[in-house]
Amino acid sequence: MTFKLKSKVVIGIFLIIYIVCFLGAEKMKIREPYVVGKFYDANSVKLSSYIDVVLKDAIPQKGGKPRGLIVPHAGYPYSAQIAADAFNQAKGYGYDIVVILGTNHTVYPEECGYLYEGDGFKTPLGIAYIDPELNSQLSKKGGIFKYSNDAHLREHSIEVQIPFIQKLFPKAKILPIVVAANSLQTVEKMGNTLAEILKGRNFLIVASSDLSHYPDFDVANIVDRETLKAIATMEIETIYNVARKGELKSGVDTAACGLSPIMVLIQTMNQLASKKVSVISYANSGQAIIGEIDRTVGYGAVAFFEGDYEKDISALELSKGSEKISPEDREYLLHLARETISNYLNYGVFSLPRITSDSLARKQGAFVTLTRKGDLRGCIGHMAEDTPLSVTVAKMALSAALEDTRFYPVSKEELKDIEIEISVLTPMKEIKNYSEIVIGRDGTVIQKGGRSAVFLPQVAPEQGWSREEMLEHLCMKAGLPSDAYKSNCRFFTFQAIVFSEKHR
Repeated sequence: MTFKLKSKVVIGIFLIIYIVCFLGAEKMKIREPYVVGKFYDANSVKLSSYIDVVLKDAIPQKGGKPRGLIVPHAGYPYSAQIAADAFNQAKGYGYDIVVILGTNHTVYPEECGYLYEGDGFKTPLGIAYIDPELNSQLSKKGGIFKYSNDAHLREHSIEVQIPFIQKLFPKAKILPIVVAANSLQTVEKMGNTLAEILKGRNFLIVASSDLSHYPDFDVANIVDRETLKAIATMEIETIYNVARKGELKSGVDTAACGLSPIMVLIQTMNQLASKKVSVISYANSGQAIIGEIDRTVGYGAVAFFEGDYEKDISALELSKGSEKISPEDREYLLHLARETISNYLNYGVFSLPRITSDSLARKQGAFVTLTRKGDLRGCIGHMAEDTPLSVTVAKMALSAALEDTRFYPVSKEELKDIEIEISVLTPMKEIKNYSEIVIGRDGTVIQKGGRSAVFLPQVAPEQGWSREEMLEHLCMKAGLPSDAYKSNCRFFTFQAIVFSEKHR
């Protein structure tokens, strides 16, 4: 073979590679991420680490291989931990296909399921490829499923599930469907059709839905728990009616934005005899460290397993706590405070304060104090009785580490030397005269001329102060003359339940 012929062969091979790899890639239709950098991190390493952390902190597996999950779809700082609770139930199990039933937020519904006519969905973790065979099969089912890439273009409810799927089931194909159904008849038909094409396959169905929008914390707890109990009946008409009833509550725009995906999932599970249902966990955005309690969105994790009907709603029940806070709850709060600081400093993750007992649910003020080798390193508290205790402790722990202006922020390198103390406050009571203050028992608040300051009960004994010395330092802390406490001041006292890592 001459040199010229060899050259032609080599050039030909390169041309073939170019056509296959580059021109072929250009023809692939990939849905680009729409909420990347907003709902979840755009950096692949940080995103992967974030998912690892929330999966590590997830609710343990209930047992058995799930066939269906209900998973929230808000921004990761709000709902990723509840999403991880759901996905963790399927961790370690292999699936060939993951069907994602998304909520329709962006297009006018036509009583159908919108398919994506393309090859895959892209995230910072790569491309999740669509199963072309199942996609095509559904598109031929009498118009109940149809292609509409516009329905997927700006829809976040499917997109935010994909990084979890990529991490846990890297070999699985996906089947993304935006569910745009308002009638129970459409729901039944879609569920029956999905069951027909999935029968005999190794599948998982993820219904993407948040719960109530936008009541206050207390109303959300009531409405969302009723919705989750209705879901556990596995009766789509019951679920529909309970959701509509929940929307009559104060501030509730919707009881579940993904009500249709949820009902389609349940109809499918009923057809495929996956009727063992377990509510895994619940929270609302008021529980999130960056959340607000007066306007919330609810999040629930639910799993469906193969077998005859059986329900587990124990996750919605609170254990009995105590006025003085049980040893178990104290241990949890200390763990939560440390984990909150550590997860944020190391991974940028906001830990979810769990509410598992009535003590942790009780609305109480609290201070978190950080010391390093005996020296104060940060102390911040919240005195209003408007937030569940576990949420207050988590927020104050992070604030004490990062926002106490007397100190530079705590670094992750020094966290190992930090000791954490928590002071849970009793309600404040105004007193007539500062002579009523008992050193060692009472925390004290002073108010005068628009200025105020507070000392916890343990401060004066630790410093060896008398009552008058404590009041002088309290005045100076408030920016007042040291003897200002002697006239025209208001005083409030409170007590504290104090526990620390040091005195476990």
